[in-house]
Formats: sequence, C-alpha cells, structure tokens
Amino acid sequence: MALEWVVLGYAAGAEAVMLLLLTLPGLDGLRRGMVSVVRSALKPMMSVVPFCLFLLMDIYWKYETRPTCDDEHACTPSEHLRHQKSVMKSQRNALLIAAALLLYWILFSVTQLVVRLDQMQQRVDKLKKRDD
Repeated sequence: MALEWVVLGYAAGAEAVMLLLLTLPGLDGLRRGMVSVVRSALKPMMSVVPFCLFLLMDIYWKYETRPTCDDEHACTPSEHLRHQKSVMKSQRNALLIAAALLLYWILFSVTQLVVRLDQMQQRVDKLKKRDD
C-alpha cells in the first residue's frame, strides 16, 4: 500500500512545482510555455481526485476495522504502540490527501486566471494599436 502514497506524494510535488513556476514573478517567457504544459497536464492529473477518494476510503476502512482494547489489560504494549503508529500514519496520509486536492484546485484556478490575464493583455494591446 505504500506505493499509492508515494505516487500521491509525487503528484502533489509536481503540482506544487508547476504552481510555483506559474506564480513566480519575472518568468514571463517561461510562463507562456508553462501555461500550455499545465493546461495539457490538468486533465490527466484530474485522476488525482478519485485516487484521493479511494485512499480516503482506505483510511476509513482501516479506522473501522482497527482492533479495540476495551479493557485496560486487553492489549499488550506492542499492540498499543502499533495502534498509535497506525493512527499517526493515517493522519499523515490524510494531510497528504488534503494537500494534493488543494494543490490541484489552486493549480486549476491559477492556470485559468493566467489564461484570462493573457487574453486581457492581448485585448489591451490590440486596443492600444488601434488607437495609435
């Protein structure tokens, strides 16, 4: 099951790098190319959403089927430790899911804004040329 989390981590990292390259000031030449790359990558990266939902269901299933220690002496210290590690991993993985979904949404929104900004800049340039 660790491979899924590695893939999700790489996807979130790729989203963060693309978002960083789109929003850094002073990279106008690179931004034009990045916009086309990001726009073509957004549809395949949409698969992150159902993948995250699947992993969220996996966390929920592990939570529901975890062993419980109702009595004080029902579980050994090693079982308590294993349970605590499992809870920590689940919390970490839930944060990774939230980060991947949030980064995808921000990347989609920023890409749309950059495209609209470029279109408006082209309109302004066209109007300035027409006025001169």
